[in-house]
Amino acid sequence: MAQIPNLDNAPVNLASLREQSQKDLLNILKNIRGKKCLVIDPKIGGSLSLLIQTSLLRENDAELRHLSAEPVQTECSKILYLVRPQINLMKFISSNIQYDLSKGVQREYFVYFVPRRTVVCEKIFEEEKVHHILTIGEYPFYLLPLDEDVLSFELDLAYKECYVDGDTSSVWHIAKAIHKLEFSFGIVPNVRAKGRAATKVADILNSLQVEEPVNAADMGIPEINTLILLDREVDMVTPMCFQLTYEGLLDEILQINNGSVEVDGTVMGQQDGKKIKVPLNSSDKLYKEIRDMNYEVVVQVLRQKATSIQQDYAEVKSTSQSVSKLRDFAKKLYSVPEIARHVNLAHHLQSFTCKPSFHARLDIEQTILELQNFEACFEYIEEMIHKQEPLVNVLRLLVLFSITNSGLPKKNFDYLRREILHSYGFEHMPTLYNLEKAGLFKKQESKSNWLTIARALQLIVEDTETANPNDISYIFSGYAPLSIRLIQHAIRSGWRSIEEIMKLLPGPHVDLKRGASSYSSLDANPIFQSNLDRVADGRRSLALVIFIGGVTYAEIAALRFLSSQEGMGYDFIVGTTKMVNGTTMLETLMMNNV
Repeated sequence: MAQIPNLDNAPVNLASLREQSQKDLLNILKNIRGKKCLVIDPKIGGSLSLLIQTSLLRENDAELRHLSAEPVQTECSKILYLVRPQINLMKFISSNIQYDLSKGVQREYFVYFVPRRTVVCEKIFEEEKVHHILTIGEYPFYLLPLDEDVLSFELDLAYKECYVDGDTSSVWHIAKAIHKLEFSFGIVPNVRAKGRAATKVADILNSLQVEEPVNAADMGIPEINTLILLDREVDMVTPMCFQLTYEGLLDEILQINNGSVEVDGTVMGQQDGKKIKVPLNSSDKLYKEIRDMNYEVVVQVLRQKATSIQQDYAEVKSTSQSVSKLRDFAKKLYSVPEIARHVNLAHHLQSFTCKPSFHARLDIEQTILELQNFEACFEYIEEMIHKQEPLVNVLRLLVLFSITNSGLPKKNFDYLRREILHSYGFEHMPTLYNLEKAGLFKKQESKSNWLTIARALQLIVEDTETANPNDISYIFSGYAPLSIRLIQHAIRSGWRSIEEIMKLLPGPHVDLKRGASSYSSLDANPIFQSNLDRVADGRRSLALVIFIGGVTYAEIAALRFLSSQEGMGYDFIVGTTKMVNGTTMLETLMMNNV
């Protein structure tokens, strides 16, 4: 199965976006005549694997290398660096070039920034005295389709940059990417944003429309009807919860990277233990069917499918079948490799989910979400620290505990902070500082409003039906993601109906009707009509939902579920700075440790 996802069933023509990005890259290669060495920033390498086949790059006389501190080993006289504008990467490039110069090697050097050049990076080249021998360009790669309804801006550090470092360059990047989309699909008429970064994106989007206007008259009816921008900061509870959909669990346990998981061959039933990559996207029809189901249900579905084929096989062997029945059976056999693949993966996941510690973890999560038994939750986290469980696992529950309680009382906060440093080492002080700065682990300064929010938005749902769900709470077996409840309200009746709850959540919220010279807050726009969102000709409307700071697979599953509900009338495309889970998010805040 192809690593590059099939986009034929996308609600808008995402394939054209991908083709344009491919074309832009191939043009860069063609403009550098002859044989060249393409040195790729490793992070971009993963993204490019979902964009273009490496054989196409080789056909354009490019041999591939990954950028590192080590000198580039190549016979080519032309070297093309494809990199994000990051200072450490500029230093790698400079040292590579200086090494060549010290050896008397003469080459032509090209640096293409993804998606745009920055003054800071060019300054590094000047300081390192290599600027004069470089040809500098840009590769405007802003959006990567991960699947037929998911787009990524590939901004791994957006959350940390926005909420810890105070660097809002990713906000500009997102606005620019949306504006580029509008040149393909028309001006989005309705924009709703919640959070500091989200409202800033809406603001920049307005400015870009003034500077580089999309001609609405030429575009006809916009293909995307509504844009919802949501800061990750608005709902940090959901990513800290352990995902219980099949796809979410695969990400939690095996970590989905660039649309695939890497596992030992033995997991997939092979004799040798070599690592193999298993692609995971909508091209796999069975995966598309089961990815968003609660994990417990997936095991039953796979068992039924395997049993059905077994029974058909027994029938074919024991009786003489008509040609048409044999043909039907042969069609079923095509799905056997897919079934085997997911049976193997599900069996591997089960080795984790059957452990008592897994269920204990889910129980304590539920207790924290319901704001029950503070002491029991505190002691559970304390015990994790004393057992020296992986620090990121401790922090994940600690952050959930802190957010739902609006911080911890000073005595508890100081105690847990001290215990973490004693157990894991004082080199983790920067991590605790980052968590505090982002408001994820802090001292309690006011009474918690979590239960008020949870009750008003029906976030905790008892007796959730996971096999035949009728609500998004099936995703976490009883917890409905706050972020998706907000989107539900934004689509159905607007945020005005939950105005008081919106004020309890971080950051401002705005509602923008495009074409106006500015946008106003919902306070200043009391008459909100959700029917303004409906497209004129009765087609299903399309909403682009963008998460600034990352989205989980569980939240995407919840949006797909909403879209499938009777009377919804909306399809969703999800845009995100990066696919995340609680662990990968917290790891970005732990990166500065020595």
